[in-house]
Amino acid sequence: MSRVVSLLLGAALLCGHGVLCRRVVSGQKVCFADLKHPCYKMAYFHELSSRVSFQEARLACESEGGALLSLENEAEQKLIESMLQNLTKPGTGISDGDFWIGLWRNGEGQTSGACPDLYQWSDGSASQYRNWYTDEPSCGSEKCVVMYHQPTANPGLGGPYLYQWNDDRCNMKHNYICKYEPEINSTSPVEKTYFTNQPGDTHQNVVVTEAGIIPNLIYVVIPTIPLLLLILVAFGTCCFQMLHKSKGRTKTSPTQSTLWISKSTRKESGMEV
Repeated sequence: MSRVVSLLLGAALLCGHGVLCRRVVSGQKVCFADLKHPCYKMAYFHELSSRVSFQEARLACESEGGALLSLENEAEQKLIESMLQNLTKPGTGISDGDFWIGLWRNGEGQTSGACPDLYQWSDGSASQYRNWYTDEPSCGSEKCVVMYHQPTANPGLGGPYLYQWNDDRCNMKHNYICKYEPEINSTSPVEKTYFTNQPGDTHQNVVVTEAGIIPNLIYVVIPTIPLLLLILVAFGTCCFQMLHKSKGRTKTSPTQSTLWISKSTRKESGMEV
């Protein structure tokens, strides 16, 4: 029982960090076996109310030792697209939902032609690669950038709203993509793998690492709290009833304590046959 209480206390502490307590439906860290490529995580929230702002997404990535996605070139852009296609393949239940990337700008109300040059990567990358949708960025109050992911939307002037970039207000709620340094995983026998096409190569072996044991325990423990409470109440009631019956058996009644039966018959002194 003490271990369960410890897990519940740990869950409460993690929930205090806001976005980090929310369940990432399709969140997995994806690492390449060749150790030359960064690791990535596509964090998709099916429920709109669970999606996060730009700053929340940025903090979520940084808390895990990563950063919001920066893109160095077209090859990396195509790699992310292939991962999203794998994530959203038919039958997975994934629907429309844009993804925050780490591109943003600082400043108020720039609408001139210099506005696109003011965008920078939150992880400090100097990459000048851009993949804007037609007529984007629109600037103004929209300072943070998303990667379009609206497969069910009707195409616009720039074609389908898929994988191109759009500037949006930073307090809007979206999914997000994290980027991490390459990892060496020593637990390969328990890892799941799948294959994805990388531009210029054949098939790349990809190692998928689960988000971690503590979040998984939280998802299991929190929904079972009502059941645990019910078990505790039932157990307490049962113990009380057993204790009450035990006390009742050990007590002797006043009438029973003074009665005894003699084995020999007594003759009354005043009676004769």
